[in-house]
Amino acid sequence: MDFFQTLQTLLLASTPHEKIKGFNAFYTYYCNSNETVRHSHKQPIRFTAPSYASYCHMVPPQQVPRRKNLQSTEGQIALVHAVAHIEYSAIDLALDAAYRFQNLPQRFYDDWLEVADEEIRHFQMLETILHDLGSYYGDLSVHNALFEAQERTAHSLLHRMAVVPRYLEANGLDATPQIIEKLQRLPRHDRLTQIIEALRVIVDEEIDHVRKGDYWFGYACTLEEVSKACYFDIVKLYYPNTFQKPRHINVNGRKASGFTCNELKQLTQRHICD
Repeated sequence: MDFFQTLQTLLLASTPHEKIKGFNAFYTYYCNSNETVRHSHKQPIRFTAPSYASYCHMVPPQQVPRRKNLQSTEGQIALVHAVAHIEYSAIDLALDAAYRFQNLPQRFYDDWLEVADEEIRHFQMLETILHDLGSYYGDLSVHNALFEAQERTAHSLLHRMAVVPRYLEANGLDATPQIIEKLQRLPRHDRLTQIIEALRVIVDEEIDHVRKGDYWFGYACTLEEVSKACYFDIVKLYYPNTFQKPRHINVNGRKASGFTCNELKQLTQRHICD
């Protein structure tokens, strides 16, 4: 099996069923074959549109349906659909990391295929909830912000690891517990409990995804002979205003995923740990 060609095929798969079925067969073979990755001399292609472009209706982020009333079915669908889209996009982000950056240690490919496998499981959990709510993935409009981050960082392992796992996914570690807290304040019923439990699984397992990104960000820093302090400068290249205001963060989750207390101080603009 051609490792990189198979990943390219998976990245181009236009429906969740096609992508997930193909990945499961590939990943089963990968885990059981004990083969090392054979690196290709072919340049990875640049994608001009996300794989879900023909499956979902894409709109600017500000036009994505808002989750106003989380006690209503419509509000819950909007919430679960939004998170499902993040998880589906994250499948491609993990696959693209393994596809795009060649000649790295075997552990790099092991790590990002494991992340893709877990993102698929997260997506399927949320898709099941959507079905229970009378909806499905693709029922609501979506944005392509994560795909844009993928393509804008395609030229650099250092930038990819800084921007995707250490910035975008780490932001999810901050945001998801706040959503869970909001849901916990609502009158409890089985459907709400199911959503909360799914979000808890996701935030717990995303810590390891960010930790993997932290490891490979450090590896890329060593390759390029730069300090990990370049993280903030790299992120500001893509999101110029992101660190201007103090922010609430998930201190324990961030520390468990590799952020230092000095980095957390820069993020929050206050001393929060030693």
